[in-house]
Amino acid sequence: MAEDVGPFCEAGIVTGLGGCCGTGNDHIQALTKMSAAYKPRAIPTVEPLMRLSGLEPLNYSPDPTNMRKSFWNVGERCNVAGSSIFKKAIVDNNYDKALEIAIKQVAAGANIIDINMDDGLIDSLAAMTKFVNLLVTEPEASKVPFMIDSSKFEVVEAGLKCSQGKCIVNSISLKEGEEEFIKRATIVKRHGAAVVIMAFDEQGQAATEEQKVAMCQRAYKCLVEKVGFDPQDIIFDPNILTVGTGLVEHNNYALDFINATREIKRTCPGCKISGGVSNLAFGFRGNEAIRRCFHSAFLHHACLAGMDMGIVNSAQVIEDAYDKLDSELLVYVEDVIFNRREDSTERMLEFAESLDPKSKPTAVRKSRRHLASKSLNSGPVPDYKQWTSPLPRSKCFDQLDAVMKERIIMIDGATGTSIQGYKLEEEDFRGEYWKNTHTI
Repeated sequence: MAEDVGPFCEAGIVTGLGGCCGTGNDHIQALTKMSAAYKPRAIPTVEPLMRLSGLEPLNYSPDPTNMRKSFWNVGERCNVAGSSIFKKAIVDNNYDKALEIAIKQVAAGANIIDINMDDGLIDSLAAMTKFVNLLVTEPEASKVPFMIDSSKFEVVEAGLKCSQGKCIVNSISLKEGEEEFIKRATIVKRHGAAVVIMAFDEQGQAATEEQKVAMCQRAYKCLVEKVGFDPQDIIFDPNILTVGTGLVEHNNYALDFINATREIKRTCPGCKISGGVSNLAFGFRGNEAIRRCFHSAFLHHACLAGMDMGIVNSAQVIEDAYDKLDSELLVYVEDVIFNRREDSTERMLEFAESLDPKSKPTAVRKSRRHLASKSLNSGPVPDYKQWTSPLPRSKCFDQLDAVMKERIIMIDGATGTSIQGYKLEEEDFRGEYWKNTHTI
C-alpha cells in the first residue's frame, strides 16, 4: 500500500494519508515511514476572483483597460417581468417553450441566466422549483450559472436548493433592517452562492449618487465584518432608474449611477457592480433604435466607471457595439444620459418622431412620415410656362373689358326690365326668330 501511494507523495500533491476499515497499525507505520522522505503539498496562492459555475466554471477576470470587453451579460429573457413570451409559457405550463428561451439566450451570448417568476398569476415558488429542476437537465443552458431572482426570499431559497454549481442570488437588501439582512446573507453564504445587494434601506430606494454609495458601504461592512462574506462574491446593484421621463428630478439618474459605480468600486474593495439596463430608457419602449442606443451608450460609460455585469438582452448589446452606433442619434442619447442640456428630453422626443421605431441603432432609418414631410421642401420648384386661358375671345370681349375697367356696368335682368320699361307685348320681344313659336 505504501509503495502504491508513494508516487503521489513524490509528485508533491499529498497533504495527509490515512487508513480505512481494512487497515491496521502495520499499514499506518509503513505509510508513515514512506512519507517521511517527502514534503507536504505546498498551499498555492489562489488569485482572488469571483468564481461561479453551472456545469462549466465561470471565473471573472475583469480587464481594467476594457471593462466592456470583460462585461458579463446576464440574460433577461427568463424573467416573467421582462419577457411576455416567457411569462405566457409559464402561465400555460409550457415548460418546453420556457427551456427553449433559456437555451437560445446562452447561444446568443448570455454568460448567466436570470430566472424570475414573480407575478400575480403565477405560483412563483412552485414555478421556480419546477423550472430550475428542468433547466439543470439541459446541458446547453445549465452549462452557465443561474441568477435566482425574486423579491420573495422563500422563492430564492427554493431556487438555491435546486441549482447545481455556484449561482447568484438576486437579491437581498437593508430594506427590512440589518438583522434580517444578516440572517438572509448567512443563508446565502451557507448555500455557497454569490449575492446581489440592492441599494435599499429602511428609508427606501437610493436615487442620488450619495444615497447609493452610503447604502452600499453600509451593506458591505455588514457582509464582510459580521457575516464573513467573501468580497469577491458581493455584487451591488445601485439602481438603474429611468431617464427621459420629463420630470426634472429624474434627469441625473444615469449620471448618478455611473458616478456611484466608480465610488463604490473604490471604497468597497473586491465588490462587483450590476444593474437592470433595460430600466434606463423604459419611457422609450416601442422605439427600438432609441432604447437600444441608450443601452449600448450607457453600458459603454458605466463600464468605463467599473460596471462588471448587467441584466440585458445579450444578443442586442453584443450587436450594438458603441463604435457602430449612429453618430447623430448618439448625440441626442448622450445629452440625456449626461444631463447636458435642460431641453435634452424634449429634443430627444422630437428627434424620435423622425425615426423608424423598428430600425436598429447601428442602421437608423427615418420614418415614412418624416420622409414625406421632408420631401415637400427637398428641392427647387421647376420652371413652368405662364398659364393662359384656353377659351377663345368673342368680338365684344375687348369692348366689355375696357368698359368694366372704367365703371360698374349694368346688366339687364333677362328680358323683364325691357318688358316693363317699354311696355312690350309678347309678340314684340319674341323677335323674328321666335315669332311663330307655339305658346301655352
